[in-house]
Amino acid sequence: MPVAAEDSVAISALQHFAFCPRQCALIHIERAWEENTLTSQGRVLHDRAHEAGGETRRDLRIARALSLQSAAHGLHGVADVVEFHRQPDGAWQPFPVEYKRGRPKFTPIDAVQLCAQALCLEEMLAVRIIAGALFYGETRRRQDVTLDDELRAETLRLTAAVRAMIVSGTTPAPVYAKHCHSCSLLARCQPRAVARSASAYLARLITAAD
Repeated sequence: MPVAAEDSVAISALQHFAFCPRQCALIHIERAWEENTLTSQGRVLHDRAHEAGGETRRDLRIARALSLQSAAHGLHGVADVVEFHRQPDGAWQPFPVEYKRGRPKFTPIDAVQLCAQALCLEEMLAVRIIAGALFYGETRRRQDVTLDDELRAETLRLTAAVRAMIVSGTTPAPVYAKHCHSCSLLARCQPRAVARSASAYLARLITAAD
């Protein structure tokens, strides 16, 4: 059954959620956003990828900033680059390429985001996509990604978790961690201050109960 349009999840939200569910909620429920050095660098990299324009060669076509939509999976977003490779039978096989600011991560979240793009392309073009690539700005290298069943299942699991949170309209409580300092919403979130306030409040309730 198709997912209602109003419950469609932005592909970018998958990475926000994997980084921090509270950050995801601040962005996609409360509509908060602030830039920092890291987000600015990422935006510039994406803008460059989008502005380069399409290309057509003998056996290769390149589309940039391609709008994506999947009603079946309830996903939407924009692909940085989609290469179309001519096959021996004359068909054009799509190959999504997602641009990332830094370097390869130890978690599969970048691959999940790429897989979500492929799921949209499969529905839009009625094809099966078995691979794509991640391009990292810091290393200036591509990393090929196999879009296997395990990655697809993880992508759909994460999509369902993000949708449930957004539909609930509830922003999770902060959990302070080392990666908080790289978050552009640190000043708004204030994870240490909010956590201390909650702890003090609970302590007062316990004291009063005694």
